[in-house]
Amino acid sequence: MSSAETPAAPSLPDLPHIDAALFDVPSAAQFAGAGRATHAPRFLLLYGSLRERSYSKLLTLEAARLLQAMGAEVRVFDPTGLPLPDGAPDTHPKVQELRELAAWCEGMVWTSPERHGAMTGILKAQIDWIPLSVGAVRPTQGKTLAVMEVSGGSQSFNAVNQMRILGRWMRMITIPNQSSVAKAFLEFDEAGRMKPSAYYERVVDVMEELMKFTLLTRDVAPWLVDRYSERRESAEQLSRRVNQRSI
Repeated sequence: MSSAETPAAPSLPDLPHIDAALFDVPSAAQFAGAGRATHAPRFLLLYGSLRERSYSKLLTLEAARLLQAMGAEVRVFDPTGLPLPDGAPDTHPKVQELRELAAWCEGMVWTSPERHGAMTGILKAQIDWIPLSVGAVRPTQGKTLAVMEVSGGSQSFNAVNQMRILGRWMRMITIPNQSSVAKAFLEFDEAGRMKPSAYYERVVDVMEELMKFTLLTRDVAPWLVDRYSERRESAEQLSRRVNQRSI
């Protein structure tokens, strides 16, 4: 659009506190200008246990196989050796690996055991190492997210509910479906593959939905997360606010 065709700022007499030059009126036409990416959707998968036979890892690997069968490119992060948040500089190789993968991907899958009624510190540490902002860019904003959990007893949703809160805080598009696998020790065979069950079919459903949401949103993600309040901030102000290094 040429400068001659650029619409004038709207007149907003009833909104005296609004900067009219930065006010946006969302419309379907804004989608029309988005291109269509042709590369395979890119996913980062995180799991929350370091046990030798980790059911959250086994469930994550099943999710990875499903996504790959659907045409996605997948990376599974191994949290072994990742230091505690603030326990090492962010130049640590494992931290850099995680952050590079978070920037690379277009969607994520978080899978945690439920321990003491909550997600594990191992998974939370991985999320805590992903910065909310790098300069004026948030590495997770606008990306899709699927959440899953495993438990040793009856089915619970404490961990997935917590992860949903974190996904919202990281400004991710968390899909409606989710997976909670009860008595996970019964759901995997000796080779570590998930047995046929309603639980397995739910995992298939979740990965299918994740792919659909990612294909729908990845090309317009920057527009979806664009905010009036942040358009008023400089990059330096935004970085200082979201990083909150003093706490």
